Amino acid sequence: MKKRYFIFLSYKGTAYHGWQNQPNGISVQEVLEKTFSTVLRTDIKITGAGRTDTGVHAKLMVAHFDTEFNINDMQELSSKLNRFLPPDISIKDIFEVNAEAHARFSALSRTYEYHCVMEKNVFKREYAMRLYNVPDFELMNKAASMLKEFSDFTSFSKLHTDVKTNICKIIRAEWTWNETEAVFTIEADRFLRNMVRAITGTLLDVGNGKMSLDEFRKVIESKNRCNAGASLPAQGLFITNISYPEEIYKIV
Repeated sequence: MKKRYFIFLSYKGTAYHGWQNQPNGISVQEVLEKTFSTVLRTDIKITGAGRTDTGVHAKLMVAHFDTEFNINDMQELSSKLNRFLPPDISIKDIFEVNAEAHARFSALSRTYEYHCVMEKNVFKREYAMRLYNVPDFELMNKAASMLKEFSDFTSFSKLHTDVKTNICKIIRAEWTWNETEAVFTIEADRFLRNMVRAITGTLLDVGNGKMSLDEFRKVIESKNRCNAGASLPAQGLFITNISYPEEIYKIV
């Protein structure tokens, strides 16, 4: 009888063509499947909680796999996998969940952060976008609060994707900042392709005086990607949390 296990992991996305398997580039999913299959000595297929694009990082990603093996020592398995995995992918935890639990479809919400720096920082070059002037963060937070009033985010979605709906529920959207760094945090039940980077880029247009609050609202209402701001570079984006109902951890 097959059992289902959740994997909690992190990765630096710089070297990968995103999470999902690609025909012409190495992905995080591919590396994990090869490593799990090698260590467990059976063919393992891994399903992620979502996709991250090329160059996007994960402070926390969740995935699941099925196997007929009884895994008695999760810590030992995690340690062994980490010895086989490259240094830019790390297993944090593995544990059994109930058979109906699904890394993607059981998730209640996902949280992303976009990181910016206001000065040249050689140690964060691959983890943040450089801002060359300080935007009006308070104004950007006023714009960000508008996002919770809407559900259709077509204006911030990559064009010609295969999703059936552009409806999302945004739970949290806010900037925090100090003299040298700024972080935009956004939590929603689901996200569209390129959505976070497009929202962040449009918010920076507001903060830099290129777009008013009224114009920002009209961008959302237009449901037209051409009206929104530029999509920001991938290196500043992290998926940081995925929440699940407690029921998935109860083994029936």
